[in-house]
Amino acid sequence: MKESTPPASEPLITGAEIARLAGVTRAAVSNWRRRYSDFPAPADGGASTPLFALAEVRSWLAKQQKGNDQSDDVRLWQALRGAFGDDIVAGIAGVARFLTHDDASTLSDALTELAERLASKEPAASVVDQLIERFRDSSRRAGTDQVTSSRLVSALSYFAGPVSGDSVIFDPACGIGTLLLSVGPTEGPVRRGQEIDPAAGELAQVRAELAGSQDTTIAIGDSLREDRWPDLRADLVLCDPPAASTDWGREELLIDARWELGTPSKAEGDLAWLQHCYAHTTPGGRALVVMPASVAYRKAGRRIRAEVVRRGILTDVVALPPGMVASHAQPVHLWMLRRPVGGASGGSASVRMVDLTANAPDGPMEPSAGQAVEVPLIDLLNDSVDLTPSAYVNASREDLPAEYRALRRSIEERLKQLTALLPDLTAGEGPGTLEGATISLADLSRAGLVELTDAEPTSTSDQLDTEYLRGFLRSTSNNRRSTSSSGSYRLDVKGARIPQMAVGEQRRYGVAFRALREFEEFVGEVTRLAEQAGALARDGLTNGALLPPEDTA
Repeated sequence: MKESTPPASEPLITGAEIARLAGVTRAAVSNWRRRYSDFPAPADGGASTPLFALAEVRSWLAKQQKGNDQSDDVRLWQALRGAFGDDIVAGIAGVARFLTHDDASTLSDALTELAERLASKEPAASVVDQLIERFRDSSRRAGTDQVTSSRLVSALSYFAGPVSGDSVIFDPACGIGTLLLSVGPTEGPVRRGQEIDPAAGELAQVRAELAGSQDTTIAIGDSLREDRWPDLRADLVLCDPPAASTDWGREELLIDARWELGTPSKAEGDLAWLQHCYAHTTPGGRALVVMPASVAYRKAGRRIRAEVVRRGILTDVVALPPGMVASHAQPVHLWMLRRPVGGASGGSASVRMVDLTANAPDGPMEPSAGQAVEVPLIDLLNDSVDLTPSAYVNASREDLPAEYRALRRSIEERLKQLTALLPDLTAGEGPGTLEGATISLADLSRAGLVELTDAEPTSTSDQLDTEYLRGFLRSTSNNRRSTSSSGSYRLDVKGARIPQMAVGEQRRYGVAFRALREFEEFVGEVTRLAEQAGALARDGLTNGALLPPEDTA
């Protein structure tokens, strides 16, 4: 769930951000801390993630004459951090406004010069995206989720399914627009959002313009206390609400028409957001809302949960894997509601319970056998109205031993195939033999030899093998440039380079890289099966359905 970062007296940065600032690796920063007694001491954070005062780090780097070869994007980011501090979203919004509307009212001359220099080399949207990625990384180190994580965006996109071009999409807590702009086709849908932070709302609006999402409007204000879209009815409402607070406005909103399922208590702000989202759905429309796992069973929310079930408007509850939210490792749930077309008689007769907590956070969202079950409404309407998916999914496994045996056989069969998939590579002349002439991905793109899309780059010429291209773009040196401090991969178009070689040799390498990719995909499938088998075995051993092997000693 999204939270707000407490204000600090001065900007703090991680070791990874120091590396970016100085244009070196994180290992180099670690060496500096060990070698130099005058290196700034941590100002905050724990032993595993120390935080340093930006001003002290800059002063030390200047004194040591380190980090003088910074790239323009690093200079822009650090200049924004220095100028805006914790209000960095306003700084990014200022850059976006300048690049799209030539409005530099909130930026210094130095900042506009840096932004112009970057925009002369790449599209404005790319400049803004880079700043947002850096902001996302800095938010992660603070243990907050000011931006909906990419994992949550992928999960909501998957469960939202195909979205037609004539849909109305609404996010009442849209932040900088990440979720609102990620679901559905870029062109076509009407997108509406509301955000309490003016800078974040402005940035979301400009991002929509840069993305080509023309019919997008972001309103500013507190969605619960001051709904700017009272008459809006959407086909799809998406929401990753802010962290629950007892000060969500209950006393002011006791008789609000949105509480058609019951007035939430002060402790149930999450259920206020859920009902706000549902109030904005059109007949047949859906609401997908990220909820803390505790909302499914807390005593205070039992009456509203019962009403959601009784009316047949709750269609799915999905327990997502741990790690979907950057600020904590606990699982969160995704509640899916649909407003009946035919009034009270058109509701669902059951709720699909899906338990994906045994899956990896980046793994598939499609539930496998034994991870989902349809539960009749009558079975949910007991004294507790517990809507925790695992309680119903585990109870539905009537033949857990047979399921476990089938998974084990499937893993054994795949393990036999692994060796054959791994390419048989021969010895080369040694490290460094391919460190000759290279060409940059940016040059290949400008020459029209490579197509750059959201997916991996693709060759558009018979003189360049696609698998060879993609394989070398994943080399150690290119990976180092393209991996963020959070460990996520984002291709560095400007810095990535590949060796120059004849197309025949390219194809030889391409065959090997293709085999490696297929091997890695196969390993990923085996890993997913192994995780399922492990979770199933643990469930069986703890509930008595499975027994450990007899001691043969």
